[in-house]
Amino acid sequence: MFSTSRRSHGHIVQQLSSGWELKEHGTDEHEPWLPVEHVPSEVHVELMRHGKIPDPFVDLNELAARWVADRTWHYRTHFKGGGVGGVEVDLVFEGLDTFATVTLNGHVVLRSENMFVEHRVSVGHLLKFEPDGDGDGDQNRLEIVFEPARRRGLELVGAHPEHDFIVHQTEVSRGPVRKVQSHWGWDWGPILLTCGPWKPIRLETYAGRIEDIKVDYRLDMAQETPVVDIGISARLVGPATRVDVSLYFQGRQVLGFVGHRDSKSAPSSAAPGPWEFTSARFELKEPQLWWPRGYGAQNLYELRVRSSIVRGLDTEGLTRADVLAEERLTVGFRNAELVQERDSHGQSFYFRINGVDVFAGGSCWIPADSLLSRMTLERYRDWVQVLADGNQTMVRIWGGGIYESDAFYDACDELGVLVWQDFLFACASYPTYPAFLASVETEARQNTRRLRHHPSLVAWCGNNEDYQLIERYGLEYRFDDDKDPQSWLRSSFPARYIYEHLLPAIVSDESPGSIYHPGSPWGDGNSTTLKVDATVGDVHQWNVWHGDMKPYQTLPDMGGRFVSEFGMEAYPHLDTIRHFATSPGEQYPGSMTMDFHNKAVGHERRLLAYLGENFRLKHDLAAFTHLTQVMQADAVAWAYKSWRRRWGRPGSRRCGGVLVWQLNDCWPTVSWAIVDYFMVKKPAYYAVKRAMAPISVSVARRFHDWTTRPADSLWRRDTGHVDPTRALTDMTFDVWASSSRRGRARLVVRFISVETGQDVRPRMERQVAIQPNSCTDVLVNCQPECCVPRAEEAADLGPFIIHASLESADSDMESADDDGELWTASDTSWTDPIKYLDFSGDRGVRVEHIARNLVQVSAAKPVKGFVFAERQGVRLSDNGFDVIPGEKPRRVTIERDGDGDGDDDDDFLLRHWTFVGQ
Repeated sequence: MFSTSRRSHGHIVQQLSSGWELKEHGTDEHEPWLPVEHVPSEVHVELMRHGKIPDPFVDLNELAARWVADRTWHYRTHFKGGGVGGVEVDLVFEGLDTFATVTLNGHVVLRSENMFVEHRVSVGHLLKFEPDGDGDGDQNRLEIVFEPARRRGLELVGAHPEHDFIVHQTEVSRGPVRKVQSHWGWDWGPILLTCGPWKPIRLETYAGRIEDIKVDYRLDMAQETPVVDIGISARLVGPATRVDVSLYFQGRQVLGFVGHRDSKSAPSSAAPGPWEFTSARFELKEPQLWWPRGYGAQNLYELRVRSSIVRGLDTEGLTRADVLAEERLTVGFRNAELVQERDSHGQSFYFRINGVDVFAGGSCWIPADSLLSRMTLERYRDWVQVLADGNQTMVRIWGGGIYESDAFYDACDELGVLVWQDFLFACASYPTYPAFLASVETEARQNTRRLRHHPSLVAWCGNNEDYQLIERYGLEYRFDDDKDPQSWLRSSFPARYIYEHLLPAIVSDESPGSIYHPGSPWGDGNSTTLKVDATVGDVHQWNVWHGDMKPYQTLPDMGGRFVSEFGMEAYPHLDTIRHFATSPGEQYPGSMTMDFHNKAVGHERRLLAYLGENFRLKHDLAAFTHLTQVMQADAVAWAYKSWRRRWGRPGSRRCGGVLVWQLNDCWPTVSWAIVDYFMVKKPAYYAVKRAMAPISVSVARRFHDWTTRPADSLWRRDTGHVDPTRALTDMTFDVWASSSRRGRARLVVRFISVETGQDVRPRMERQVAIQPNSCTDVLVNCQPECCVPRAEEAADLGPFIIHASLESADSDMESADDDGELWTASDTSWTDPIKYLDFSGDRGVRVEHIARNLVQVSAAKPVKGFVFAERQGVRLSDNGFDVIPGEKPRRVTIERDGDGDGDDDDDFLLRHWTFVGQ
């Protein structure tokens, strides 16, 4: 009925993962119980397995599963009592979703109302023990009843009329409920109000245990070699009188000490109590520091803490002790700063790790499955690998989801991905009645303690977009004039107390020195919504897609000091679409099923508006899917290239980072994700990978908006209709390089006819000195006479692309990539809109299989948006690229999960590809 493992001497852990069953609470006693496959579990998963509901991820089945959320559900299991040799027995519930009443042998032992809180309950006095542990004996009955979260949420709303429950997504019942906020549905996810024991449940039998370990360190970077000043504290439960602490690096002990309990504070055996142990501070000289990927190694240490009871000396005079418990913790030493300094552009906002400025390019993260109990350690690791493989340095864990599994943060530690962690508040005005605040404090303290040792976690953030409600709904907020936290509780925006008083105090107490940011977006109390102040703090730049629906080509003129959200929608690849739209009659753009799986406001209307402005529309599913993906990749590329350019140089950091909304999906859908639910990458993923490469080159024409009449912001000056030919005649352009390395490089700029593939003007060449951790402007406002014919002659040439390539000119190590090869980078600027270009005729595209797991692509004429069809389990090194005649063929390597047929995957790619105009 359970699996048993020994953690240490006298400490037995029984994982209560099997033998569970489930039924709707209150149904007829003759209604059969449904066997539960294992715990962690959720009701929807079990009902699907037994055929009681269809898969809510497929077709319109989400609607057919809605009834589940309105019922009360009952889990139960039986287990044998443990506890031989133990003095304490606890039931530990790592997470219950959400309104749960737990009974053991008929006694209520726990009522839980917070999904994010772990509970430990002493149950030794209630257990039925079996002395020999072998026979049938008495059984212990454990039961959990889960009430509907929506119903309980509405009851709480009604019980607190003093608060105006405003939510900007879904419905008010989520406001007072400490549960995944997106379970109520979001603009990318289904309404699936789950319930169940979503995290493990275990029975612990012990004489002593180690309840908490805290590593408090200060890293001194001012000395010639860094020094870490370390203090260790631990809370030891039980009769321990000795603690052994040791620190290991790569299997070698580098520090160790022993602490003894003061005899005056030692507990009696009848009433063992906690020992709050704090070590003397000590120095670790020449530590191996932890660095984010691309900046250094991810050095990790192992901390071991062991508690024991000293029994005296043995015959040889050595200390004799009985070990009670041992815990191991992986830690890394690094210094993290959020640099916010006044400058000529406002106030900076960027991260500095170990004294080195780090451009935080990456993604926002949502729960990777609406049914969280299905997440595995392997899936978490694979997702973080996707981030690292895409040259991403930061991931922002969004505030409407969860504090992620330890496996996620472990992988970020190992792969060098920085983590920005939102506290779990999103798009709402949350209440502050005493019980709610107490629950939030417990949740925040527990999770800060659990996660504080991860070197990858560099920033805590109070909420997602809650401050935006102040402007949208006229809530009371006087940032400069009111600094009294108690008065905030009486305002129409009482949650300010949580974000600016409660949470920062908890972070300071539990994880001293950690970065805390009140909200995202946040700019020192300035506007974050209606009149965004882009000179301070972070911004969510949604005037592309949402807001004014501006052309995505204008993204370079938007941005801010740190862009923590922006995005563009795209369809997933065809295999994913066919998974959720199973009827061939529904597999077309804008079908009922396709619309249902796009939860964004305006979805198809906005998508079609952007597509129609930029591309010649095609309405068969494959072609339409491809165009949405190319458009998303273009939008993302415009943003990353231009905002990384604003990284500038030391002392002039105009933009400190870019996080695309969003990396992933929680179900198969149409969304802003750049990688779909099945971990199949869209072309936008590769656009980010190229833009965030250690060395990248970018080229951009001056943008001429063909979608509106030019005028000033008040329409006092209207200069007439748009001239669509200006994109052909006004050819001012810039070229710049972004780099984390130093070296000499050779820049080549070519001007190539879209129609013929021939160079229409002589190429330009420059020798460039690349500066490390900087952006180097190579050509700025290059005038037409520098590179193309006079304006009156340009139209005769027809449209042409500007292609920039950069390759290392040195043979030193900084000019080589990880494989020792000299690096190259390239970028292409097309005239906008793409729909004005004629791609008819044969473009001479060749896709060749040159070796196992390796294909290459070449073309006789410029090709826009070449995309291989991707599918689950196959990973490509590149995709969604332009193919330029006269340049080296684009080579793509293929990797696959497990023991797949490599030749079959290669052949699939050779047959399934497309490009704009095909």
